[in-house]
Amino acid sequence: MQALSAAFLVFALAFQLAEVGIIGLTVIVLQTAFNGVIEEHQLGHAFEEALPFTALLVVFFGIVGVIHDQHLFTPVITYVLSLPEQSQPGMFYIANGVLSAISDNVFVATVYISEVHTAYINNVISRNQFDLLAIAINTGTNIPSVATPNGQAAFLFLLTSSIAPLIRLSYVRMVTMALPYTIVMGITGWIGVQYLL
Repeated sequence: MQALSAAFLVFALAFQLAEVGIIGLTVIVLQTAFNGVIEEHQLGHAFEEALPFTALLVVFFGIVGVIHDQHLFTPVITYVLSLPEQSQPGMFYIANGVLSAISDNVFVATVYISEVHTAYINNVISRNQFDLLAIAINTGTNIPSVATPNGQAAFLFLLTSSIAPLIRLSYVRMVTMALPYTIVMGITGWIGVQYLL
């Protein structure tokens, strides 16, 4: 059943049969039902572990949604787009990295990409520049976001799991452990975006 669910997952994602969340929920339902868990009281325990993580994601989504709705990113994007074209990718990398470290990187990337796409549609930037900025945004929201558990879903899930107290894992300890990686990878990523794109 797990192999069939994995095949379905790959097929559904490859051909974009539905939204990613719907596909994921379908896999959960298929796995649960075909492995014999069909009572409602048994189903609830499977989701208890993820509840704190899900609650934090909802909070992050709400915050970034309000920021996007109020167009609070617009001044930053307008400023970066007013710079010379060769320095725009590096500046987008920095702007995305800082925001991704304090919020979820996927939400930040979605907002920035939609704003840059709007600039492309309005002929503010060329197609080639749009492609470069898309790479910079993707890189900037993924690499520096390891600075805090907020930025990486896997870190946040581990921090909110029941294993965290057993291994004495706290928010500050995780940030301290991630700091060397953040500095090295963040600088290396910026150099790559600024000089290799």
